Amino acid sequence: MRRIIFGIMLLGCMVQGAFAQNLGIKGLVRDSQNKEPLEFANVVLQTMDSMFITGTTTDEKGNFVLDKMKSGDYLLAVSSLGYETQYVSLKGFNKSVTLGDIPMENASVSLDGVTVSASNTSSRSDRKLVFPSDRQVKASTNGMDLLQQLMLPKIQVNPLSNEIKIPGNGEVQLRINGVKVELDEVKALLPSDIIRLEYHDNPGLRYGNAEVVLDYIVRRPETGGSFSVDMSQGVNALWGEHRVSGKINHKKSEFGASYRIGPRDFYGLSRDNEEIFHLGDGTVLHRKEEGEPAHGRMFMHNLNLNYSVQDQEKYLFNATFRYWSNHQPHWDYRGILSNQENLSDYVDMVDLNSSDNQVPALDLYYQRNLKNDQTLVFNVVGTYNRTSSHRFYQESRGEDLLTDINNRVSGNKYSVIGEGIYEKKLGNGNRLSTGIRHTQSFSNNEYRNGHDYNTRMNQSESFLYGEFKGKARKLDYTLGVGVSRSYYKQDGTDDSYQYYTFNPRFTLQYALPGQSFIRLRGYVGNSSPSLGNLSAIEQVIDSLQLQRGNPQLEAYMRYRLALTYEYQKGIFYTNLDGAYEYLPNPIMDEKYQEGNKIIQTWDNQKNWQRLTGSAMFRIGPIKDILQFSFTGGVNHYISNGNTYSHRYTNWYCEAQASLTWKKFMLMYQMNTNWNWFWGETLEGGENIQMFMARYNHKNLSLGVGAINPFSDNYKVKTENWNQYASYKKAMYIKESSRLFVVSLTYNFSFGRTYKAGQKRLNNADNDSGVMSTGK
Repeated sequence: MRRIIFGIMLLGCMVQGAFAQNLGIKGLVRDSQNKEPLEFANVVLQTMDSMFITGTTTDEKGNFVLDKMKSGDYLLAVSSLGYETQYVSLKGFNKSVTLGDIPMENASVSLDGVTVSASNTSSRSDRKLVFPSDRQVKASTNGMDLLQQLMLPKIQVNPLSNEIKIPGNGEVQLRINGVKVELDEVKALLPSDIIRLEYHDNPGLRYGNAEVVLDYIVRRPETGGSFSVDMSQGVNALWGEHRVSGKINHKKSEFGASYRIGPRDFYGLSRDNEEIFHLGDGTVLHRKEEGEPAHGRMFMHNLNLNYSVQDQEKYLFNATFRYWSNHQPHWDYRGILSNQENLSDYVDMVDLNSSDNQVPALDLYYQRNLKNDQTLVFNVVGTYNRTSSHRFYQESRGEDLLTDINNRVSGNKYSVIGEGIYEKKLGNGNRLSTGIRHTQSFSNNEYRNGHDYNTRMNQSESFLYGEFKGKARKLDYTLGVGVSRSYYKQDGTDDSYQYYTFNPRFTLQYALPGQSFIRLRGYVGNSSPSLGNLSAIEQVIDSLQLQRGNPQLEAYMRYRLALTYEYQKGIFYTNLDGAYEYLPNPIMDEKYQEGNKIIQTWDNQKNWQRLTGSAMFRIGPIKDILQFSFTGGVNHYISNGNTYSHRYTNWYCEAQASLTWKKFMLMYQMNTNWNWFWGETLEGGENIQMFMARYNHKNLSLGVGAINPFSDNYKVKTENWNQYASYKKAMYIKESSRLFVVSLTYNFSFGRTYKAGQKRLNNADNDSGVMSTGK
């Protein structure tokens, strides 16, 4: 009997002990601002001395469960990309517990030393925080490669022309830690150093008229440095992209340098051009230019030297010297011009062009972090833009020289941009910012073409703005207003203007269930005439056409309204975007008769409108191997001039796929041309296809690829629909089709410990101030 009672007591103790060891923890993780559940958040249970016990992730409704736990003292850590990690103390844990809601606060996450296994996007009302996955980092060799892998809405990466564009000809600003940079500085970034990409598809007033801002947030080591070599070379043509860069860090200081050269040498450059002229005497001339292979050669150089010093809690000073050069000794066209009404009436034509452009710039930046979440920033940029060009054009019949044009242009432009910004965080995601920017430009240009012209011009832009970002439950809103002043004066003439404009802007973004939102954005901007178009000079184009500047041009306004819907769930992502733009009195091209000559010029026309829509679908990565995206869109243009009215609709699409397996990467990209219609001129985009295969081993990457492998020629089309002088033109580069490329990249770095402070301004002057001419 005693044995039975003892056995029952022992069994009871064992059952009680078993239940005591089967404890559970439940909870619900939410965004603290919009109260939406966070799916795929990481939940880790650890001891008080940070030893890992177990972990899980939240489901699509934000719930998590940890079971079969033992009693003890624990610390629960909840983390998600784009949010501050939250810690819950479970000291004396001895029974199952339901924690309820765990709110997650937004944060600019550094992620130093963290490997992201799957790409993650955290949306804000003014930007997206895009965290590249480990797969995407390993598949990339530089910052531009990584951008291709991320497959962001609107973004089109063109490795052939070395450009990053968006449909519709909008402005794309590139930044590193907040400061505007050139593409070559982005290409000098090591993918492993990139913490995240901040994709501003709703940029504020400080960014001017930019439609998209891409800000690379990168790490900054305290000691050590890095070295990188990136080389891509055409096998069957002289086409290359070669870069070397390095950084050295010591305590608070960082020294950096990069150099890039991009050679191009083509012997299959040609042009076809069909023109119809209605001359002042009532005659009509229909002629066609049939191009012959000619020479195109250019060398692009970029040098960047940088020094910065920072105390991450107090200040950051940065000095950057940039030098950009494009030497183009040959961009030549040869062919036959024939009268289509009488094919025996033809002439030989040569159109030889050369140019040289050099732009050194010095950028000084200082940021001071003040008390109570305040920031003060100053930025000064000085630029010298030196331009020279030579155009030699002849039409001849046998030994008889019928047309002889020899244009030489030399330009010198000096500019200084100064800017100051004050920002104050007000809590709960609210922010107040205000700033002032002033640009002062002087140009001195010489034109030699049988007549000698000298122009001296003075142009300035001032802009003062204030902006408030706030939140009301699920609605994020941004309200801003700016006031701008534009001034222009041409020495030796009475030509001048002074304008003041009012620039309001608003954004309303409403959070929908899951990771989706709808956003309405509207703004009013302004545009000033370019110095080249304002020049009071005349240049000869060919035997029938002249080009004249127009000093009477006036600044004009821009009105834009855009609606965006975005949805993301797991590996699926969709972005739908539509916009309407209206520009009254825009500066657009026009032509008119003057005797038996056609005059090309610019004027303030009636209005220009564009309706645009796009849809993007992305899936991936599938099992961390395959990622695919497709974008389709349309642009409908309405161009109403003083003497013309045109309509044009352009459909375009883009597809991209990326496959990564172990150390191998395979990428395919296809773009159909998106075209831009402005005034009476249609500028066609390029049809591009590209394959790339790459093998990565530690710090070394070897690749092979093909550009436009299924086409026997590369072409860009341009049309003009003017009633007096219309044309249909196509430019060909034989070597840019079926161009096979080999690449080699070597990256080496050491001593990575923490990220750089963020620079916040973006100033540059890329307008040479020179009027260009040619066919």
